[in-house]
Order: sequence, then C-alpha cells, then structure tokens
Amino acid sequence: MSAPPPNPARFSFRFGLPPSLGNAQARERAERLTAIIEKALGRKVEVSVAATYEALAKDLLAGRADAVWAPPFVCARVEAMGVRVLARGVRRGRSSYRSALVTRAGSGLTLESLQGTRVAWVDRDSVGGYLLPVAYLKAKGREPVKTFAAQQFAGSYKAALEAVLGGQADVASIFCPPESTGLTYADGVEVVLPGKGGAFELIAYTEEAPNDGVPVGMGVAPELAGQLERALLSLHESEDGKRLLEELFSAERFEPAPRMGYRALYRVALASL
Repeated sequence: MSAPPPNPARFSFRFGLPPSLGNAQARERAERLTAIIEKALGRKVEVSVAATYEALAKDLLAGRADAVWAPPFVCARVEAMGVRVLARGVRRGRSSYRSALVTRAGSGLTLESLQGTRVAWVDRDSVGGYLLPVAYLKAKGREPVKTFAAQQFAGSYKAALEAVLGGQADVASIFCPPESTGLTYADGVEVVLPGKGGAFELIAYTEEAPNDGVPVGMGVAPELAGQLERALLSLHESEDGKRLLEELFSAERFEPAPRMGYRALYRVALASL
C-alpha cells in the first residue's frame, strides 16, 4: 500500500485514540493530550476517538490520522504495511501483558463449565479483549462458537465487564500485568472499573503479548515524527505527563518500539480466525 501524499495546506496534526477504555473517559482526557502534543509539535492538534479498532487502523492507513494510540494487533497490522511504530507503553516495568478470562465473583465458572455460557468480548481486533483469549480457548479445545451460547462485542473493556456485572454476559476478558510482576487480573479490572477488582474471579490466564504502541502515518514528515517520539518518550518526566500516562495510556512511561516488534502477533490473529 502506497503512502498517502502529505497535505502541505493542512497545519493540524491528527491523533487517534481507541475506544478500549470507553469514549467518554478518553474524551475527558484528550484535552490534556492535545495540549502536550501541541507544545511538542508547535502546531494545532486534533484528538479523536475511533468507533472501532478497525476504524483506527483504516484512519491511519488512509491518512485521516497522523498517529494513533493502538492496541497490539492494530500495531502489527499497520507495521506489516510499512508503518513505523514510534513507541510502546511500559507497565510495571514490563513491555508485555497478558489477558485473563473472568466471571462474576461467586459464579463458580471454570474452563470446563463454560459450555452454554455467554461472553462479552471487546472488539475483534482487541488483543487482550478478544484475540489472546480466543487463541487460548482454541488451544484448550474450546472452540468459542461451539462453547458459548452467545458472543457479543461490547466495544470497550468497561462495557464488557459491566455486561458481566449486569447479568447480560457470564464471561469477559481483561488485560492484566504479566506473571513476573506478581500482580493478578484484579489489577486490570481496577484500571477499568476502580473498586471492582473483587467483583470478579479468574477463569484462566492467556499467554503474553507486546504492549500497545503509537504508530505514525507514512505521510508524516520524519522531523515531525521525531518530535512526537521525543514528546512521548519524555512524558514521564513531568507531573502532568505522568498523570496522562496513567489515566489515558495505563502506562508508566513510553520506550522506543523495536522495528517489527509486533510481528509475532500474526500467529495469535490466525489462531483466532
């Protein structure tokens, strides 16, 4: 796919966010992100929240967004088409995470008793909210389409977890720190639904995947991409930046993303088809 031609008449820089934490929450914090990027780039910045992960990828590839905060599979998809991922998030000192299949506390559901239950996924392109847990279930001989009586795509982690709490679903998945941190699925729940970590119980953990990243469009000038990269990598150096990292990106800092660092995720994607 050829890069969209740069538009010299457009002075603004467009940054896209995913719907993973809920549109309202992302929009509330977009103003602070706008201010930080505008200062770094010296130009007007427009921050928007994509309706789906697929729309996020399409916006970047079509030049409707100049950079996006993207889940790992979106990073893998656009990286394979020639897009550079500038930086990736670091959480608990780690650049990877895993997913957990969870249910309501006290339900007693196990991997062996999932037959006929209902699941609320996040999005078809969400690694933690769909791809990792589906690959895990298939590896365990639990084909989702045959295991679950109903599957829905809630659009965000918050909506998926709330569907379980509200009785509209029996199972959901949530991103959480890798095993090496000693932290559990409850840590991921608390990020999305503060105070609700104890309202869920674990069914199973998946394998690990690279953290979310920030790919930049192929039509963005190298010097502008460099300015954005430096701004992201230095966010943790200010109090405002630290708060933004925690509240919007669920990260403690950014680190440079290795070239083609998301290629291994195609195995997960193929296993989830």
